[in-house]
Amino acid sequence: MSVVGGGAPEPLGVVTPGAAGDPADLVDPADEAGPSAGAVLVDAPVLSAGPDGACTRLVVHAPAAAAAARPGQFAACSTGDSGMLLRRSFSIAAADPAAGTLDLVVAVAGAGTARVAALREGDRLSVVAPLGRPYALPPAGEGVVLVGGGYGAAPLAWVGRLLRRRGSRVDLVVGAATRERLLGDTTPAADDGVLDAPVDAVHVTTDDGSAGTRGRVTDVLGPLLAAGGARHVLACGPMAMLRAVHVVAAAAGASTQLATEESMACGIGVCMTCVLPVVGDDGRTRMVRACTDGPVFPGERLRWDAIGAPAPQRPAGVGARVPDDAVGAPAPVAAVGGAR
Repeated sequence: MSVVGGGAPEPLGVVTPGAAGDPADLVDPADEAGPSAGAVLVDAPVLSAGPDGACTRLVVHAPAAAAAARPGQFAACSTGDSGMLLRRSFSIAAADPAAGTLDLVVAVAGAGTARVAALREGDRLSVVAPLGRPYALPPAGEGVVLVGGGYGAAPLAWVGRLLRRRGSRVDLVVGAATRERLLGDTTPAADDGVLDAPVDAVHVTTDDGSAGTRGRVTDVLGPLLAAGGARHVLACGPMAMLRAVHVVAAAAGASTQLATEESMACGIGVCMTCVLPVVGDDGRTRMVRACTDGPVFPGERLRWDAIGAPAPQRPAGVGARVPDDAVGAPAPVAAVGGAR
């Protein structure tokens, strides 16, 4: 993954979701939060723990964090092992200010996440939350499609409930490689007769056809946008999926807000390991931190030509290179004395 040195990057400026109309109309002030707004460090007791698809859902008691949290934000959690200094970042799947609880969805990817996933009722978890910028809610009453890949579906029922309360038609599309890796496929839907459901309908895809439609989320998204006329797509999942979602949505005339999945070693903007090339309001590209300037970005502002581009120091498809036209990008070195 590319790491930008030389201190903090220049400010990106205001990045607004790219929908038609006045961008300011997209945000309900009651639901707006800036980067790390209201973030607190809390030694939170675990109230419950159990399976959620192939993941583990932890419910922790963190009243101040629950009061400030918005869909799209995340929590940075200690592994409880002094040999693992870095916290692990997990999506906040739900927040209940009345109960003072946060729901965290944990996907095991290594020893650190395995330790967090192994927590049980009565254990304690050191949590910094809420972190990052959340989704901006589209104008009340306008149709929205939510798209989640694997554990990326974690916060979508939460944001769906907020949208439906504002009068929006909300379709949820969830996909994974197999049935076992799905998350969100059991979300209650209003079209199935469930009162006060978080979404109107759930559409499931799997790569192997073991559940729902055989194929990828974009196979369902295109026809759904064409049939329903939704103007907004909110998505969370792997970067390759987000790119494909943005392409399909843009072709249908819909805006996208994408919760990016970048490796966040610190979660608070210090380590610079989660930088992405993003176009600011002035039309210039800057390398910005996904953990503080994101993780939610308008899809048209991401420089897809540089995201996942090959580089010697990282695996293919991971991270991003610095575009040649980015602010602060190194100038090409001129040949000296005919040397190359």
